Amino acid sequence: MGFSQSLSGVNAASSQLDTIGNNIANSQTVGFKSSSVQFADIFANSQGLGTRVAGKLQDFGTGSLETTGRGLDLAIAGDGFFQFTQNEQLAYSRNGQLSMSADGYFENAQGARLTDQQGEPLQVTQFSQGAQATGTDTGVQTEFNLDAEAETIDRGTVGFSQSDSDSYSYVTNAGTVYDSLGVGHDMSLYYTKVGTNAAGETEWEVRTALDGEMAQDIDVDGDGTNDGPGQPQIITFNENGQIPAGDDTTRNFNFGDLGNGSAPLAFDIDFDGTTQYGSEFELRSFAQDGNASGTFVGVEITENGEVLANYSNGNSEAVGTVGMANFRNPEGLEPQGDNLWAATQESGAALLGQAGTGQLGSLESGTLEASNVDLTQELVDMIIAQRNFQANNNAIQTQSDILETVTNLR
Repeated sequence: MGFSQSLSGVNAASSQLDTIGNNIANSQTVGFKSSSVQFADIFANSQGLGTRVAGKLQDFGTGSLETTGRGLDLAIAGDGFFQFTQNEQLAYSRNGQLSMSADGYFENAQGARLTDQQGEPLQVTQFSQGAQATGTDTGVQTEFNLDAEAETIDRGTVGFSQSDSDSYSYVTNAGTVYDSLGVGHDMSLYYTKVGTNAAGETEWEVRTALDGEMAQDIDVDGDGTNDGPGQPQIITFNENGQIPAGDDTTRNFNFGDLGNGSAPLAFDIDFDGTTQYGSEFELRSFAQDGNASGTFVGVEITENGEVLANYSNGNSEAVGTVGMANFRNPEGLEPQGDNLWAATQESGAALLGQAGTGQLGSLESGTLEASNVDLTQELVDMIIAQRNFQANNNAIQTQSDILETVTNLR
């Protein structure tokens, strides 16, 4: 009996040393989770028969997050796993070292592909963007404050002229708009305070120009007819310095043929939020829906897992959302190697969701999760396991010596 008991101790200590060695070997493996050996005693009829390895327990505690500055390095700040597909099988990992394949998939070093919440591989499919003229969708949205104390200009005596700064109150280069070829044009806005109307509202004329050329064919009164080039649109403000509720805040400007082979350009400008307060003239915001053509320059992944494809024209386009998974019992996951785990009956089915929701952690781009191996603790555990191994070996040797002595007595 003595030999088998000590032999079981040797085998148990050897298994513990194997686990410790594996932990130490993976102390620099991104997303690695350390393991520990659990022992159980063996009894039969109240007779101790030694020990056995009852199981190996995985520690899914979070490792430290380390900044890399590389956009395709991802770390999970909190609980959860990345979901990958490889050979039509789903697998899970805490290692977010990704690269992009030539056909736009996000892959780890072994070629497993990162998936979305439906388990489909995430992919960038559009590697270029065509030009889009301003006014294709929403046109221009801009917001100003016009100084309520600006001097009123009498149009009966002073006509508008771009070259005469006394003929308008303010001019500003609001921003860049685009024609159908993606050529950018500087848009200027001219504001002129011209007095009050019959309703007691303050009226301002608004004119616009592209690259210094005034807009053409303006329908000022909204009767469907063009009133000629350089004509203004009118914006009114009530006694509170705001555009009256119910007034249409959009004005249409038609620039016609720009002479560069592009389609004739016309778009709405929405002045919603523009005010007339007793403070200095101020451009608060400017946005427009046109763009030059662009090529793919990279991706950005937000903390909630949204994947944005970036283009050289400054635009971004959402291409999907990183799929995240968690388990009722992560310790029941089965290690597959290559930083991957597989779901088992012990772990339960994957609970899918979006990063930053429920029990799923948020994502940190340009960051990786280090191994959670504590080298100091592993070295201490290795010393203890080594002593256990040696002690059991000594017990075997001692029993062998005793048996030899007894044999020699005969």
